[in-house]
Amino acid sequence: MSGSFYIVLLTLLSIASAGAIAYCVMAIAIIRRFARDRSAKTEAKSFPPISLLKPISGAIPGLEKNLQSFFLQDYPEFEILFAVRTERDPAVATIEQLMKQYPAIPCRLAVTGNPAYANAKVYSLEHLFQFANYDLLVITDDDVSVMPDYLKALAWEFESNRADAVTNLYRGVAVSNFWSKLEALGMSTEFMAGVVVAERLEGMRFALGPSMAIRASCLQKIGGFKALADYLADDFVLGKKVFETGHQFVLSAHVINHHVISAGFLNSFLHRLRWNRSSRFSRPIGYFGQGFTHTLPWAVMLVLADPSGSSFGVLACSLALRAWLACELGARLLNDKAVLRSLWLIPLQDGLSFASWLGGFWGKEIVWRNERYELFEDGRMTPVSPRTSGMARN
Repeated sequence: MSGSFYIVLLTLLSIASAGAIAYCVMAIAIIRRFARDRSAKTEAKSFPPISLLKPISGAIPGLEKNLQSFFLQDYPEFEILFAVRTERDPAVATIEQLMKQYPAIPCRLAVTGNPAYANAKVYSLEHLFQFANYDLLVITDDDVSVMPDYLKALAWEFESNRADAVTNLYRGVAVSNFWSKLEALGMSTEFMAGVVVAERLEGMRFALGPSMAIRASCLQKIGGFKALADYLADDFVLGKKVFETGHQFVLSAHVINHHVISAGFLNSFLHRLRWNRSSRFSRPIGYFGQGFTHTLPWAVMLVLADPSGSSFGVLACSLALRAWLACELGARLLNDKAVLRSLWLIPLQDGLSFASWLGGFWGKEIVWRNERYELFEDGRMTPVSPRTSGMARN
Protein backbone atom coordinates (compact mmCIF):
# COMPACT_ATOMS: atom_id res chain seq x y z
CA MET A 1 0.00 0.00 0.00
CA SER A 2 1.51 3.34 -1.07
CA GLY A 3 1.99 6.04 1.52
CA SER A 4 -0.40 8.51 -0.13
CA PHE A 5 -3.17 5.92 -0.49
CA TYR A 6 -2.74 4.91 3.15
CA ILE A 7 -3.04 8.52 4.30
CA VAL A 8 -6.20 9.02 2.25
CA LEU A 9 -7.68 5.76 3.58
CA LEU A 10 -6.85 6.68 7.17
CA THR A 11 -8.33 10.14 6.72
CA LEU A 12 -11.56 8.77 5.28
CA LEU A 13 -11.90 6.18 8.04
CA SER A 14 -11.24 8.84 10.68
CA ILE A 15 -13.91 11.11 9.19
CA ALA A 16 -16.40 8.23 8.95
CA SER A 17 -15.69 7.16 12.55
CA ALA A 18 -16.01 10.71 13.87
CA GLY A 19 -19.27 11.20 11.95
CA ALA A 20 -20.66 7.91 13.21
CA ILE A 21 -19.79 8.76 16.81
CA ALA A 22 -21.45 12.17 16.42
CA TYR A 23 -24.56 10.47 15.02
CA CYS A 24 -24.66 8.04 17.93
CA VAL A 25 -24.44 10.86 20.50
CA MET A 26 -27.15 12.80 18.67
CA ALA A 27 -29.39 9.73 18.40
CA ILE A 28 -29.14 9.02 22.13
CA ALA A 29 -30.08 12.61 23.00
CA ILE A 30 -32.98 12.67 20.53
CA ILE A 31 -34.36 9.30 21.66
CA ARG A 32 -34.26 10.36 25.30
CA ARG A 33 -36.12 13.56 24.43
CA PHE A 34 -38.66 11.70 22.28
CA ALA A 35 -39.34 9.27 25.13
CA ARG A 36 -39.77 12.15 27.57
CA ASP A 37 -42.05 14.14 25.26
CA ARG A 38 -44.31 11.16 24.51
CA SER A 39 -44.42 9.71 28.05
CA ALA A 40 -47.55 11.57 29.19
CA LYS A 41 -50.65 10.37 27.34
CA THR A 42 -54.33 10.35 28.18
CA GLU A 43 -57.09 8.28 26.62
CA ALA A 44 -58.94 9.59 23.58
CA LYS A 45 -62.32 11.19 24.20
CA SER A 46 -63.88 9.67 21.11
CA PHE A 47 -63.36 6.36 19.33
CA PRO A 48 -64.36 6.61 15.66
CA PRO A 49 -65.00 3.30 13.91
CA ILE A 50 -61.99 1.77 12.16
CA SER A 51 -61.50 -0.49 9.14
CA LEU A 52 -58.53 -2.84 9.50
CA LEU A 53 -57.05 -3.85 6.13
CA LYS A 54 -55.05 -7.08 6.19
CA PRO A 55 -53.39 -8.28 2.95
CA ILE A 56 -52.37 -11.91 3.57
CA SER A 57 -50.42 -14.50 1.61
CA GLY A 58 -49.33 -17.82 3.01
CA ALA A 59 -49.50 -19.26 6.50
CA ILE A 60 -46.35 -17.81 8.02
CA PRO A 61 -45.17 -19.10 11.43
CA GLY A 62 -47.27 -17.56 14.19
CA LEU A 63 -49.96 -16.26 11.82
CA GLU A 64 -52.87 -17.32 14.02
CA LYS A 65 -51.58 -15.51 17.11
CA ASN A 66 -50.66 -12.45 15.07
CA LEU A 67 -54.15 -12.17 13.58
CA GLN A 68 -55.84 -13.05 16.86
CA SER A 69 -54.27 -9.98 18.50
CA PHE A 70 -56.41 -7.80 16.21
CA PHE A 71 -59.61 -9.68 17.07
CA LEU A 72 -58.85 -9.01 20.75
CA GLN A 73 -58.81 -5.21 20.44
CA ASP A 74 -60.41 -3.30 23.29
CA TYR A 75 -62.23 -0.91 20.96
CA PRO A 76 -65.92 -0.10 20.53
CA GLU A 77 -66.36 -0.52 16.76
CA PHE A 78 -64.05 -1.92 14.10
CA GLU A 79 -64.05 -4.32 11.18
CA ILE A 80 -61.32 -6.58 9.81
CA LEU A 81 -60.99 -7.03 6.05
CA PHE A 82 -58.69 -9.78 4.75
CA ALA A 83 -57.42 -10.27 1.21
CA VAL A 84 -55.74 -13.35 -0.29
CA ARG A 85 -54.67 -13.97 -3.87
CA THR A 86 -56.33 -17.37 -4.22
CA GLU A 87 -58.83 -19.52 -2.35
CA ARG A 88 -56.10 -22.17 -2.07
CA ASP A 89 -53.96 -19.93 0.11
CA PRO A 90 -53.13 -21.90 3.30
CA ALA A 91 -53.91 -18.79 5.37
CA VAL A 92 -57.60 -19.06 4.45
CA ALA A 93 -58.23 -21.86 6.96
CA THR A 94 -56.67 -19.80 9.77
CA ILE A 95 -58.68 -16.70 8.85
CA GLU A 96 -61.97 -18.60 8.64
CA GLN A 97 -61.30 -20.30 11.97
CA LEU A 98 -60.74 -16.93 13.68
CA MET A 99 -63.84 -15.47 12.06
CA LYS A 100 -65.90 -18.33 13.54
CA GLN A 101 -64.18 -17.97 16.90
CA TYR A 102 -65.03 -14.24 17.10
CA PRO A 103 -68.44 -13.91 15.41
CA ALA A 104 -69.09 -10.51 17.02
CA ILE A 105 -66.26 -8.91 15.01
CA PRO A 106 -67.41 -7.83 11.52
CA CYS A 107 -65.06 -9.47 9.00
CA ARG A 108 -64.74 -10.08 5.29
CA LEU A 109 -62.40 -12.33 3.31
CA ALA A 110 -61.79 -11.23 -0.30
CA VAL A 111 -60.01 -13.16 -3.06
CA THR A 112 -58.17 -10.77 -5.39
CA GLY A 113 -56.70 -13.08 -8.03
CA ASN A 114 -53.31 -12.33 -9.55
CA PRO A 115 -52.31 -8.69 -8.96
CA ALA A 116 -52.60 -6.15 -11.74
CA TYR A 117 -49.95 -3.97 -10.06
CA ALA A 118 -46.22 -4.54 -9.61
CA ASN A 119 -46.77 -4.29 -5.84
CA ALA A 120 -49.14 -7.12 -4.97
CA LYS A 121 -49.75 -5.79 -1.45
CA VAL A 122 -50.97 -2.46 -2.83
CA TYR A 123 -53.30 -4.28 -5.23
CA SER A 124 -54.81 -6.15 -2.27
CA LEU A 125 -55.22 -2.91 -0.34
CA GLU A 126 -57.02 -1.21 -3.21
CA HIS A 127 -59.30 -4.23 -3.45
CA LEU A 128 -60.09 -4.07 0.28
CA PHE A 129 -60.66 -0.31 0.19
CA GLN A 130 -63.79 -0.93 -1.87
CA PHE A 131 -65.33 -2.81 1.06
CA ALA A 132 -64.18 -0.51 3.89
CA ASN A 133 -67.11 1.07 5.74
CA TYR A 134 -65.17 3.62 7.79
CA ASP A 135 -63.00 6.69 7.22
CA LEU A 136 -60.11 5.56 9.44
CA LEU A 137 -58.09 2.86 7.67
CA VAL A 138 -55.46 0.83 9.52
CA ILE A 139 -53.03 -1.24 7.44
CA THR A 140 -50.88 -3.90 9.12
CA ASP A 141 -48.71 -6.75 7.87
CA ASP A 142 -49.30 -10.43 8.63
CA ASP A 143 -46.07 -10.65 10.66
CA VAL A 144 -47.29 -8.05 13.18
CA SER A 145 -48.97 -8.53 16.54
CA VAL A 146 -50.37 -5.81 18.80
CA MET A 147 -51.60 -5.20 22.33
CA PRO A 148 -55.36 -4.84 23.07
CA ASP A 149 -55.03 -1.03 23.32
CA TYR A 150 -53.47 -0.63 19.86
CA LEU A 151 -56.53 0.88 18.18
CA LYS A 152 -57.21 3.14 21.17
CA ALA A 153 -53.64 4.45 20.92
CA LEU A 154 -54.21 5.24 17.24
CA ALA A 155 -57.49 6.99 18.04
CA TRP A 156 -55.62 9.15 20.57
CA GLU A 157 -53.02 10.14 17.97
CA PHE A 158 -55.68 11.11 15.43
CA GLU A 159 -57.59 13.10 18.05
CA SER A 160 -54.84 14.81 20.07
CA ASN A 161 -52.53 15.60 17.14
CA ARG A 162 -55.29 16.17 14.58
CA ALA A 163 -53.42 13.67 12.45
CA ASP A 164 -54.31 12.62 8.93
CA ALA A 165 -51.96 9.63 9.05
CA VAL A 166 -50.15 7.72 11.80
CA THR A 167 -47.39 5.12 11.80
CA ASN A 168 -45.96 3.13 14.73
CA LEU A 169 -42.62 2.31 16.22
CA TYR A 170 -41.97 -1.42 16.42
CA ARG A 171 -39.70 -3.85 18.19
CA GLY A 172 -38.19 -6.86 16.47
CA VAL A 173 -39.30 -10.26 17.78
CA ALA A 174 -37.37 -13.35 16.64
CA VAL A 175 -39.55 -16.26 15.55
CA SER A 176 -37.19 -18.87 14.17
CA ASN A 177 -33.44 -19.11 14.71
CA PHE A 178 -30.21 -17.30 15.56
CA TRP A 179 -30.21 -15.24 12.37
CA SER A 180 -33.74 -14.00 12.88
CA LYS A 181 -32.65 -13.07 16.41
CA LEU A 182 -29.88 -10.91 14.98
CA GLU A 183 -32.26 -9.29 12.50
CA ALA A 184 -34.77 -8.55 15.27
CA LEU A 185 -31.97 -7.09 17.38
CA GLY A 186 -31.08 -4.75 14.52
CA MET A 187 -34.68 -3.54 14.29
CA SER A 188 -34.84 -2.78 18.00
CA THR A 189 -31.38 -1.25 18.45
CA GLU A 190 -30.41 0.28 15.10
CA PHE A 191 -33.18 0.85 12.54
CA MET A 192 -35.66 2.50 14.90
CA ALA A 193 -32.98 5.01 15.94
CA GLY A 194 -32.87 6.35 12.40
CA VAL A 195 -36.66 6.61 12.37
CA VAL A 196 -36.83 8.65 15.57
CA VAL A 197 -33.92 10.88 14.51
CA ALA A 198 -35.54 11.58 11.14
CA GLU A 199 -38.88 12.38 12.79
CA ARG A 200 -37.30 14.84 15.20
CA LEU A 201 -35.08 16.57 12.61
CA GLU A 202 -37.36 16.88 9.57
CA GLY A 203 -40.78 15.51 10.45
CA MET A 204 -42.31 12.26 9.25
CA ARG A 205 -41.73 11.97 5.51
CA PHE A 206 -42.21 8.20 5.35
CA ALA A 207 -44.39 5.53 6.92
CA LEU A 208 -43.38 2.23 8.47
CA GLY A 209 -44.98 -0.69 6.65
CA PRO A 210 -45.83 -2.90 9.65
CA SER A 211 -48.43 -0.36 10.82
CA MET A 212 -49.90 2.52 8.80
CA ALA A 213 -53.14 4.35 9.56
CA ILE A 214 -54.67 6.99 7.31
CA ARG A 215 -57.94 8.80 6.82
CA ALA A 216 -59.72 7.70 3.66
CA SER A 217 -60.17 11.35 2.70
CA CYS A 218 -56.40 11.90 2.95
CA LEU A 219 -55.69 8.73 0.98
CA GLN A 220 -57.93 9.89 -1.86
CA LYS A 221 -56.23 13.30 -1.97
CA ILE A 222 -52.82 11.69 -2.56
CA GLY A 223 -54.17 9.55 -5.38
CA GLY A 224 -55.41 6.51 -3.51
CA PHE A 225 -53.58 3.20 -3.28
CA LYS A 226 -53.11 3.27 -7.05
CA ALA A 227 -50.48 5.99 -6.58
CA LEU A 228 -48.31 3.38 -4.81
CA ALA A 229 -48.91 0.58 -7.33
CA ASP A 230 -45.47 0.43 -8.95
CA TYR A 231 -43.26 1.05 -5.91
CA LEU A 232 -41.49 -1.53 -3.79
CA ALA A 233 -41.30 0.81 -0.77
CA ASP A 234 -45.02 1.60 -0.71
CA ASP A 235 -44.72 2.71 2.91
CA PHE A 236 -42.02 5.25 2.06
CA VAL A 237 -44.03 6.61 -0.88
CA LEU A 238 -47.24 6.81 1.17
CA GLY A 239 -45.54 8.85 3.87
CA LYS A 240 -43.78 11.05 1.31
CA LYS A 241 -47.03 11.88 -0.49
CA VAL A 242 -48.85 12.61 2.79
CA PHE A 243 -46.04 14.97 3.85
CA GLU A 244 -45.79 16.70 0.47
CA THR A 245 -49.52 17.43 0.36
CA GLY A 246 -49.30 19.21 3.73
CA HIS A 247 -51.24 16.68 5.79
CA GLN A 248 -50.40 16.01 9.42
CA PHE A 249 -48.36 12.81 9.74
CA VAL A 250 -47.51 11.46 13.21
CA LEU A 251 -45.07 8.86 14.54
CA SER A 252 -46.81 7.08 17.42
CA ALA A 253 -44.77 6.02 20.44
CA HIS A 254 -47.14 3.06 20.89
CA VAL A 255 -44.90 0.08 20.11
CA ILE A 256 -46.05 -2.97 18.17
CA ASN A 257 -44.33 -6.32 17.56
CA HIS A 258 -42.70 -7.06 14.21
CA HIS A 259 -42.01 -10.81 14.07
CA VAL A 260 -38.89 -11.79 12.12
CA ILE A 261 -39.29 -15.12 10.34
CA SER A 262 -36.13 -15.23 8.19
CA ALA A 263 -34.82 -18.81 8.38
CA GLY A 264 -31.05 -19.19 8.09
CA PHE A 265 -28.21 -16.84 7.31
CA LEU A 266 -28.86 -16.55 3.57
CA ASN A 267 -32.56 -15.69 3.89
CA SER A 268 -31.84 -13.16 6.60
CA PHE A 269 -29.05 -11.48 4.65
CA LEU A 270 -31.11 -11.39 1.44
CA HIS A 271 -33.93 -9.76 3.39
CA ARG A 272 -31.52 -7.10 4.66
CA LEU A 273 -30.12 -6.65 1.16
CA ARG A 274 -33.59 -6.22 -0.35
CA TRP A 275 -34.45 -3.57 2.20
CA ASN A 276 -31.19 -1.70 1.52
CA ARG A 277 -31.61 -1.79 -2.25
CA SER A 278 -35.15 -0.54 -1.85
CA SER A 279 -33.93 2.28 0.38
CA ARG A 280 -31.15 3.21 -2.06
CA PHE A 281 -33.54 3.52 -5.01
CA SER A 282 -36.18 5.34 -2.95
CA ARG A 283 -33.87 7.98 -1.42
CA PRO A 284 -30.32 7.81 -2.85
CA ILE A 285 -28.90 10.80 -0.96
CA GLY A 286 -30.30 9.61 2.35
CA TYR A 287 -28.97 6.13 1.65
CA PHE A 288 -25.42 7.46 1.32
CA GLY A 289 -25.81 9.37 4.60
CA GLN A 290 -27.03 6.17 6.24
CA GLY A 291 -23.39 5.09 6.30
CA PHE A 292 -22.77 7.36 9.29
CA THR A 293 -25.17 5.26 11.38
CA HIS A 294 -22.69 2.33 11.35
CA THR A 295 -20.63 3.33 14.37
CA LEU A 296 -18.87 0.06 15.23
CA PRO A 297 -17.84 -1.10 11.72
CA TRP A 298 -16.05 2.17 10.97
CA ALA A 299 -14.22 2.04 14.30
CA VAL A 300 -13.14 -1.58 13.70
CA MET A 301 -11.81 -0.73 10.24
CA LEU A 302 -9.94 2.24 11.70
CA VAL A 303 -8.22 -0.07 14.20
CA LEU A 304 -7.32 -2.54 11.43
CA ALA A 305 -5.85 0.26 9.33
CA ASP A 306 -4.03 1.93 12.23
CA PRO A 307 -3.69 -0.25 15.35
CA SER A 308 -2.58 2.60 17.59
CA GLY A 309 -3.71 3.85 20.96
CA SER A 310 -5.90 6.58 19.49
CA SER A 311 -7.78 4.20 17.18
CA PHE A 312 -8.39 1.76 20.05
CA GLY A 313 -9.73 4.73 22.01
CA VAL A 314 -12.17 5.41 19.16
CA LEU A 315 -13.23 1.76 19.22
CA ALA A 316 -13.78 1.80 22.99
CA CYS A 317 -15.84 5.00 22.71
CA SER A 318 -17.87 3.49 19.86
CA LEU A 319 -18.58 0.32 21.84
CA ALA A 320 -19.75 2.29 24.86
CA LEU A 321 -21.97 4.60 22.83
CA ARG A 322 -23.42 1.74 20.78
CA ALA A 323 -24.36 -0.15 23.95
CA TRP A 324 -25.87 3.04 25.41
CA LEU A 325 -27.91 3.60 22.24
CA ALA A 326 -29.18 0.01 22.34
CA CYS A 327 -30.30 0.44 25.94
CA GLU A 328 -32.00 3.80 25.39
CA LEU A 329 -33.72 2.71 22.21
CA GLY A 330 -34.41 -1.00 22.56
CA ALA A 331 -34.68 -1.54 26.30
CA ARG A 332 -36.19 1.81 27.32
CA LEU A 333 -38.18 3.31 24.45
CA LEU A 334 -39.28 0.08 22.74
CA ASN A 335 -39.43 -1.98 25.94
CA ASP A 336 -37.75 -4.91 24.21
CA LYS A 337 -36.81 -7.25 27.04
CA ALA A 338 -34.50 -9.29 24.79
CA VAL A 339 -32.12 -6.39 24.13
CA LEU A 340 -30.18 -6.43 27.40
CA ARG A 341 -29.63 -10.19 27.10
CA SER A 342 -28.36 -9.76 23.55
CA LEU A 343 -25.99 -6.80 23.89
CA TRP A 344 -23.01 -9.07 23.23
CA LEU A 345 -24.42 -9.85 19.77
CA ILE A 346 -24.53 -6.23 18.63
CA PRO A 347 -21.04 -6.23 17.00
CA LEU A 348 -22.06 -9.20 14.83
CA GLN A 349 -25.45 -7.66 14.03
CA ASP A 350 -23.80 -4.36 13.12
CA GLY A 351 -21.28 -6.14 10.92
CA LEU A 352 -24.06 -7.82 8.94
CA SER A 353 -25.97 -4.55 8.74
CA PHE A 354 -22.90 -2.77 7.38
CA ALA A 355 -22.22 -5.52 4.83
CA SER A 356 -25.79 -5.39 3.56
CA TRP A 357 -25.60 -1.58 3.37
CA LEU A 358 -22.51 -1.86 1.18
CA GLY A 359 -24.21 -4.57 -0.88
CA GLY A 360 -27.16 -2.26 -1.42
CA PHE A 361 -25.02 -0.03 -3.64
CA TRP A 362 -24.87 -2.76 -6.30
CA GLY A 363 -27.55 -4.61 -8.19
CA LYS A 364 -30.96 -3.68 -9.56
CA GLU A 365 -32.85 -6.89 -8.89
CA ILE A 366 -34.47 -8.22 -5.74
CA VAL A 367 -36.44 -11.31 -4.79
CA TRP A 368 -39.59 -10.35 -2.90
CA ARG A 369 -42.22 -12.86 -1.79
CA ASN A 370 -40.81 -15.56 -4.07
CA GLU A 371 -40.87 -13.32 -7.16
CA ARG A 372 -38.07 -11.43 -8.90
CA TYR A 373 -38.26 -7.69 -9.63
CA GLU A 374 -36.11 -5.05 -11.30
CA LEU A 375 -35.77 -1.70 -9.53
CA PHE A 376 -35.58 1.70 -11.23
CA GLU A 377 -34.01 4.97 -10.16
CA ASP A 378 -37.26 6.54 -8.92
CA GLY A 379 -38.04 3.57 -6.67
CA ARG A 380 -40.47 1.88 -9.06
CA MET A 381 -40.23 -1.81 -9.85
CA THR A 382 -41.42 -4.29 -12.43
CA PRO A 383 -41.66 -8.10 -12.31
CA VAL A 384 -38.78 -9.76 -14.19
CA SER A 385 -40.72 -12.96 -14.85
CA PRO A 386 -44.46 -13.71 -15.17
CA ARG A 387 -46.41 -13.56 -11.91
CA THR A 388 -47.24 -16.81 -10.19
CA SER A 389 -50.65 -17.73 -8.88
CA GLY A 390 -49.22 -19.70 -5.98
CA MET A 391 -48.56 -18.85 -2.37
CA ALA A 392 -46.12 -15.98 -2.73
CA ARG A 393 -46.62 -13.63 0.21
CA ASN A 394 -48.33 -10.43 -0.77
